[in-house]
Amino acid sequence: MNTYKPLPVSFARGQGVWLWDERDQRYLDAVAGIAVCSLGHAHPAIIRALGEQAERLLHVSNLYNITQQQRLAKQLAGYARMTRAFFCNSGAEACEAAIKLARLFMRQRKKTTIATMRGAFHGRTLGALAATVGENESPFAPLPGGFVQIPFNDMDAVVSAYKKHPGIGAFMLEPIQGENGIRCADDRYLQDLRDFCDKRNLLLIADEVQSGVGRSGDWYACQRADVEPDILTTAKGLGGGVPIGACLAKERVAECISPGMHGSTFGGNPLACSAALAVLETIEKEQLCKQAADTGDYLKRSLQAALASQPRVVDIRGRGLMIGIELDDDCRALARAALEEKLLINVSAERVIRLLPPLILKRKEADLIVDSLAALLERWNASGKRH
Repeated sequence: MNTYKPLPVSFARGQGVWLWDERDQRYLDAVAGIAVCSLGHAHPAIIRALGEQAERLLHVSNLYNITQQQRLAKQLAGYARMTRAFFCNSGAEACEAAIKLARLFMRQRKKTTIATMRGAFHGRTLGALAATVGENESPFAPLPGGFVQIPFNDMDAVVSAYKKHPGIGAFMLEPIQGENGIRCADDRYLQDLRDFCDKRNLLLIADEVQSGVGRSGDWYACQRADVEPDILTTAKGLGGGVPIGACLAKERVAECISPGMHGSTFGGNPLACSAALAVLETIEKEQLCKQAADTGDYLKRSLQAALASQPRVVDIRGRGLMIGIELDDDCRALARAALEEKLLINVSAERVIRLLPPLILKRKEADLIVDSLAALLERWNASGKRH
């Protein structure tokens, strides 16, 4: 269907941070499948896990206990400081599960509304879409009700919204807004929001689908502020390229749900969980959270230095290997221009170059990204084009 506008290239193979097209031309991948390929391409740990599991068992369904799923739930609960996990296949499904779980919790307390943040992206299914955009902004209206949008990173807006909408029972946010151009919540804001929810027995839901699994330099971005949400969603980099998502929750919230209320045919099957276990083990063994933090800081500082004289660069921001370069105009055409230079980038919010390279990125590869972007923006600036 006419749902995508793919760039004119097809990739045949990958290795580490590199991809090769069907003509055997090499590209540096600074997108990682939109933050999915956390270990890069063809990582031996994932290859081994998939091969060994495929020889034994691919799928049985959640009608039975799944050992790999139980192991993965225990590990994720430890990293995210949660107690329970529900497995699915994508970030949107994880957010749908979070919304349903929050509504069960709120219903017991006679609350009806979830407050979400402007600029957020929670997915394309109807519930996640309703949490993402206003009712009048979607061609898919009518959307499910029960949501109110408020400004992001603004504690005054939180207080004001709660006074205006006393039915609010939960606040849902991305600690780092990815689709909105890599906008990070302040640590103090997250801490104050957590405190606000605690005092009123409200839920805090963290959507870490894009920012989680080490990408921000921590296992999950909210941990930098030492904030523990009540519900956390994770996906993308969790499977290293194999579809898997999870909704994690504290016990007091998870206990609201019972068998038959939610489910997933494929969610948490042996193959996907084996891949995720290999990803987590590798991140821990190779200290890739620290590497993402260190290399990301190096990449951001290098970009700031290299692009300091570029008049059309408005801001360079981000955390870990989740970096945005905001320009003064629509720059979506730069993704194709970069492709011609054998660099893969993404543009979000129309004017922000979004960099989401694999967590295994080294400094020498970061230097190549900086050099390529500096040359690309120099030509873009010289052309004077407003795309």
